[in-house]
Amino acid sequence: MNDTEKPADTPSEEEDFGDPRTYDPDFKGPVANRSCTDVLCCMIFLLCIIGYIVLGLVAWVHGDPRRAAYPTDSQGHFCGQKGTPNENKTILFYFNLLRCTSPSVLLNLQCPTTQICVSKCPEKFLTYVEMQLLYTKDKSYWEDYRQFCKTTAKPVKSLTQLLLDDDCPTAIFPSKPFLQRCFPDFSTKNGTLTIGSKMVFQDGNGGTRSVVELGIAANGINKLLDAKSLGLKVFEDYARTWYWILIGLTIAMVLSWIFLILLRFIAGCLFWVFMIGVIGIIGYGIWHCYQQYTNLQERPSSVLTIYDIGIQTNISMYFELQQTWFTFMIILCIIEVIVILMLIFLRNRIRVAIILLKEGSKAIGYVPSTLVYPALTFILLSICICYWVVTAVFLATSGVPVYKVIAPGGHCIHENQTCDPEIFNTTEIAKACPGALCNFAFYGGKSLYHQYIPTFHVYNLFVFLWLINFVTALGQCALAGAFATYYWAMKKPDDIPRYPLFTAFGRAIRYHTGSLAFGSLIIALIQMFKIVLEYLDHRLKRTQNTLSKFLQCCLRCCFWCLENAIKFLNRNAYIMIAIYGRNFCRSAKDAFNLLMRNVLKVAVTDEVTYFVLFLGKLLVAGSIGVLAFLFFTQRLPVIAQGPASLNYYWVPLLTVIFGSYLIAHGFFSVYAMCVETIFICFLEDLERNDGSTARPYYVSQPLLKIFQEENPQTRKQ
Repeated sequence: MNDTEKPADTPSEEEDFGDPRTYDPDFKGPVANRSCTDVLCCMIFLLCIIGYIVLGLVAWVHGDPRRAAYPTDSQGHFCGQKGTPNENKTILFYFNLLRCTSPSVLLNLQCPTTQICVSKCPEKFLTYVEMQLLYTKDKSYWEDYRQFCKTTAKPVKSLTQLLLDDDCPTAIFPSKPFLQRCFPDFSTKNGTLTIGSKMVFQDGNGGTRSVVELGIAANGINKLLDAKSLGLKVFEDYARTWYWILIGLTIAMVLSWIFLILLRFIAGCLFWVFMIGVIGIIGYGIWHCYQQYTNLQERPSSVLTIYDIGIQTNISMYFELQQTWFTFMIILCIIEVIVILMLIFLRNRIRVAIILLKEGSKAIGYVPSTLVYPALTFILLSICICYWVVTAVFLATSGVPVYKVIAPGGHCIHENQTCDPEIFNTTEIAKACPGALCNFAFYGGKSLYHQYIPTFHVYNLFVFLWLINFVTALGQCALAGAFATYYWAMKKPDDIPRYPLFTAFGRAIRYHTGSLAFGSLIIALIQMFKIVLEYLDHRLKRTQNTLSKFLQCCLRCCFWCLENAIKFLNRNAYIMIAIYGRNFCRSAKDAFNLLMRNVLKVAVTDEVTYFVLFLGKLLVAGSIGVLAFLFFTQRLPVIAQGPASLNYYWVPLLTVIFGSYLIAHGFFSVYAMCVETIFICFLEDLERNDGSTARPYYVSQPLLKIFQEENPQTRKQ
């Protein structure tokens, strides 16, 4: 046996991870003659999309988004809806707000009292009995009071008859509109809660009630409306700043384009711009947090902690605490230190990444259409997101008005039973429970469709996740095909065929929809499991112990690692699909074996390149974020006057920062996919060829030289 031969029973590294590629004189890049792959998964994917479209159409027929936008009175009519008698009555008024302390508020999500639509809220204290006494002297008192009564109400009823007919409230008190509902106009006088300078008032039934009781009742409804309050305020801020947000995102797009163009010519210099810019922006954030922290030291209220104020829907309250800014400052300091340490320890490998970026810049320069592709991905993702949101809204508002029996005294055996308001007064329930009401409760139904609405919500979410992952996979496969075409062209750009991106996109759609659907399905399933885990964590939060919290934390970490590992493997599988046209499993296996046969080279390049590009994304998002912060906080009056009277300035600010990062991610992901494709092709090139005249390398000499310096085993003996 020769010294170079290995025993037959000792598997070599190549045998463990497959045989290396061999020289093939006919191989010139992405294979043209292909066949459809993963056809079964393609059929399942298309059936799911058809079902998704049918679900959207059915939800559109049964749903009504107005139910989420307008408050609804006891008869199921919308307040403020155009073309109805309530067109000018945009506010919901509760006859007896004190009944909202009933446990049925949380059970039915509805206050057990009559609700009508009004054009304005009461401005003074007045009981029905007091109104009758004043009515004999001045008819205008009834005209003011009847605004808060049903249209059939009369001013001459006795209090007993009024309670039976439920035509008017027994008393009104100063209120103001909040979320299109009349709520008590509370104020504080010497630390005491008051309404109209009163701490007690007449309830109209001969009793005296305290303002505190009314506050508890109002809080019962307020708990149900807190989320909507935050949503409406956020919507108002978006309505005032949407055009400025678009301007900021446009600037982010232009800045990303400029960086990508500059990367082709001054990649090394631009890296230092990335590094200094990111460190400077984070440093500015640390300085600003410190300034806010020191300025708040003079305010007595700022020494409170989050535990003191509790959970608040008015999120701006948190920004009045020293603890908040101190926390932000510590987080930014940690990020600053991590970035600096990574730059120090990865300085040699960053040199390799810069060479790869230069090579990627050449590829993008020869295939410039790849810079436009993120716009197509953004459009497709926007369509998926909009369709998901619209379908979810229509599903949530599907159904017909459901009316429930409400007993003001709470002593009716028929309470919470469904009823028909048109014939309710003639039924046995009205006779058995005097004073009971048949009020609107919610939208629902008993049909098969309504029974499966929760299942439809889950299906809507799952197909949405599958679609957005498929769109991402389609983009990665198309870009990989275009860049692989560039790499395997011996004479660049003469040997590069016309429209490589369009050709690669067509191949991916025509032949590999099933394979892309297969890979995106795996990611969607993992993401769905993560969402279910978060949902269970939210529902069981109060019953958890230390062990269950630890296990959930471990599961969350494991799913995060699994998702990122699968995404990495999928990207490389899509590159193999774009080159060889094989099915997903075979391509994933080939990519994994290729990477494992060259594991040292992978460790030197892959993640370091992503880190350099990540700095670029941070620089774009951070630069636009600083400008947006100065603008929305009225600190750039010389350039432009920012929008005034915002509820939360951080709403448009975070939107601009997050949107800028996504835009930068979309453009820099082209570079990331380019570098990864070139790297995979480079590994294939090293296995197929030896650098001789008969079998020359396709890789550029600078890239080959840098790898030979970092990996001496790359040199052919």
